[in-house]
Amino acid sequence: MNLENDNESITKYSKFSYPEINNFPITRESKIFIFHKIINGLNFSVLVLLFILSFLSLNGQRKWTDYYSIMTELRSINNNLVDYISTTEESYISEIYKIDNFKKTTSKDLLYISNNIKPKKINKILQNFLNLKRGIRDGRFQRGNL
Repeated sequence: MNLENDNESITKYSKFSYPEINNFPITRESKIFIFHKIINGLNFSVLVLLFILSFLSLNGQRKWTDYYSIMTELRSINNNLVDYISTTEESYISEIYKIDNFKKTTSKDLLYISNNIKPKKINKILQNFLNLKRGIRDGRFQRGNL
């Protein structure tokens, strides 16, 4: 066996023995060029991602701004309602106080043309005794609350 022929056959049929590949050797400049192409592709994809995320964040910010403006309008409406309710309550309370000031009418208060009703004159001692009696009668129901 001839070793020289074997070496030729090995280089002839080996992976790197094709003349096309041997004509274009990979140099340092070509490796740097390929590396720059990869980095440029990554930079472009990052820029596209940032662009899309900025639109999404602007959309979310717009939604929050709309929500906040609705809440401020609702708060002003509620403040106006509270003012309206307080004025309504004040008017109702003043009406209740006015009703308490009016005298309750009885049949003795009616005016008769033919007959004038004179108020009864009651002795002060008798008046105090009647008030005491009325107070004792009302106090009977309040004994458990003391």
